[in-house]
Amino acid sequence: QVQLVESGGGLVQPGGSLRLSCAASGSIFSINTRNWYRQAPGKERELVATLTFAGTTRYADAVKGRFTVSRDIAKNTMYLQMNSLKPEDTAVYYCGVVTFGRENYYGQGTQVTVSS
Repeated sequence: QVQLVESGGGLVQPGGSLRLSCAASGSIFSINTRNWYRQAPGKERELVATLTFAGTTRYADAVKGRFTVSRDIAKNTMYLQMNSLKPEDTAVYYCGVVTFGRENYYGQGTQVTVSS
């Protein structure tokens, strides 16, 4: 199993930046793909960014050019750098992983609020 813990959420003004972290523990060598998701009130959870085992990144159109996903292998941690934040980025952000055995694990989420 893989355990995931997010941190770094908070309140930020429009145009500001935040960096989210996702620390992984447990069977980390089973991780294939790492993802960031978000869920806004009254909306379905959406995929925001993907980081593959090979290091390839993909982004939702809504965040492309503003968000950057990365990882620190030594710290078993994935990051989501969010710049030029907009009110519509307000959501609970979750990290998730897919293992080579096609199991899915998720963190508990961290709230991001973009408001003046």
